[in-house]
Amino acid sequence: MYMHAIKMADAMSKYKSFIIHLQRSTGRKAQVQDLIGKSPFEAEIVDAVDGAKLSKEDIDACFSAQPLLQPVYPFGLNPGEIGCFQSHRRAWQKIVDQDLAAGLVLEDDVQIDPAVFKPALEAAKAWSQDFGFIQFQVREVAPDSPEVGQLGSIRLLRPVPTLLRCSAQLVNNATAKRLLEVTARFDRPVDTLLQMHWITGVQPVCVVPSGVTDRTQETGGSTLSLKRPLRAKILRELKRFNYRRKITSLSKRNS
Repeated sequence: MYMHAIKMADAMSKYKSFIIHLQRSTGRKAQVQDLIGKSPFEAEIVDAVDGAKLSKEDIDACFSAQPLLQPVYPFGLNPGEIGCFQSHRRAWQKIVDQDLAAGLVLEDDVQIDPAVFKPALEAAKAWSQDFGFIQFQVREVAPDSPEVGQLGSIRLLRPVPTLLRCSAQLVNNATAKRLLEVTARFDRPVDTLLQMHWITGVQPVCVVPSGVTDRTQETGGSTLSLKRPLRAKILRELKRFNYRRKITSLSKRNS
């Protein structure tokens, strides 16, 4: 029993990097190798779910075209967005299956600046058991966001609402389990659902500065976006504005 407890404790002290990579995205292979080389932990490539190859049965098993949550997400999901959500679930599942303390989940279109990222990650590790989902944002985090921690030059902020994008994050074991439970079926993109902490029980926070930047355009562009006529773009932006207004209101009410 004692030795088993030691082995379990040793396993749960381990961290690992998971790089989500779509095999057909050949323009990002060099970036994946760069991330592996800069990874502070043992790195594993997670084969991204290719939305273009999902059957109707595959999609129906995980995605609900009927609203599951309020406010209703005003758009349907394209196959790429469904594949993206399932890819992150694969990474969360690996964190659980490998009994890790936490996993560093990276999308394959990000760049790490080791000098900045190293102290940010060390701070995130120190906070990871108290704050289960720590974002390394590629966009600016409002400096007046509520501060919930500070270690040296690294601040831990909790923007309201939670910032979109899942470019890079440290996810602890308990949080990965929780997210797998609440996302068996979904009706909106992964980063949009993560804004709804009153539903998921997980409220993401951000380390600032993060040391992570976006290289989507340099690595071949987004695999999720679709080209739309101008009128459709305008209508979409109006719907997006109204939806975000509702999310912001709920986020403030539940913070």
